[in-house]
Amino acid sequence: MKHIIIVGAGASGLVAAISAAANGAAVTVLERNDRPGRKICATGNGRCNMTNLQKSADTYRGTHPEFVKDALEQFSVEDTLEFFRKLGICTTDRSGWIYPRSNQAQSVVDVLTLKARSLKIKLKTNQFVTGVSFSGGHWNVHTDGWTYTCDAVILANGSRASSVAGSGESGYQIAESLGHHLIEPLPALTALKCRGNSFSGWSGVRTEGKITLYINGTPVASQQGELQLTDYGISGIPVFQISRYAIRAVHEKKAVELSVNFFPELSSKELEEYLEHRRKDCPYKNERELLTGIFPEKLIRILTAQRELISAITDFRLSVKDGLSFEQAQVCSGGVDTSEVNSYSMESRLHRGLYFAGELLDIDGTCGGYNLQWAWSSGAVAGLHAAKEDNV
Repeated sequence: MKHIIIVGAGASGLVAAISAAANGAAVTVLERNDRPGRKICATGNGRCNMTNLQKSADTYRGTHPEFVKDALEQFSVEDTLEFFRKLGICTTDRSGWIYPRSNQAQSVVDVLTLKARSLKIKLKTNQFVTGVSFSGGHWNVHTDGWTYTCDAVILANGSRASSVAGSGESGYQIAESLGHHLIEPLPALTALKCRGNSFSGWSGVRTEGKITLYINGTPVASQQGELQLTDYGISGIPVFQISRYAIRAVHEKKAVELSVNFFPELSSKELEEYLEHRRKDCPYKNERELLTGIFPEKLIRILTAQRELISAITDFRLSVKDGLSFEQAQVCSGGVDTSEVNSYSMESRLHRGLYFAGELLDIDGTCGGYNLQWAWSSGAVAGLHAAKEDNV
């Protein structure tokens, strides 16, 4: 019987373990935390946005975003829903965003660990893996207290993102020690810090709007939805969606700017006409009072303090300084260079019997369950091929 060791008992690691064991392998999972699935419990504000029925071309990002195609074909969204249905998860569909009906991420962790134990998978917690090596025809996984030997290793350590204890750089360091290259990991799906010191005036405001990201003066991405204005800059799902591009550009020393349109429903000309109609209807109102009922009061004060009102509303410029820290990011962009990994099997192109899964790779998804879907798919595929292929 083939023996596989999986480093990390997060989303990708647990599914990899189940997939490998279901295909005849003896599986041991080494987790540095005191229990499996801690990062899963933090997803979707504790509710776990498991996957998403909506598909678009820019859902996944990375140096080679096409890398995800093979894994998603082998273990699709439909396969994911069926997999969890068989484990006992009843799901609910919120406009394509899929959650467990219990609204508890812990439910997802529980059914995964129950299935793992039913397959005689050894789940070892409080295991800090310090290195991985190959000698004597076997892989060796070194912890701070023991060395485990096996036929194949799946690295599913996750990334630096998240405030969950145990989120760190060990997976990157192990991959580099084995000759793999990294695309610099940076925070993604996070808020953006902007230059200036006047943000306290709009802190706490939530408003609909559209943001456009400019890098060196060229528009590269645009998102619309509810924006959250903060004392350091700007947040909200539209900001999260473009943050990976903004933060990477900042770290590449490029000029990064946001244009915020606080009334995207109308063009500048239409907005001018609309405000003129409001003036005629209420000639007794001053400029600030004219905007009451359109924008929150705090935002009105900021907008009317600008030199030109229409451009302040439709093209409010913010200079991006950086993103928030890794601890405040949902995921990372960057990771193990996917050109060195077989997209069909998740096996290293440098070493037979070494596999990767999940966020450790240079793949990140947009908000909405896509990062968990990548974890499920890449984990299932890595586990299957690690169990089936002759790696030694």
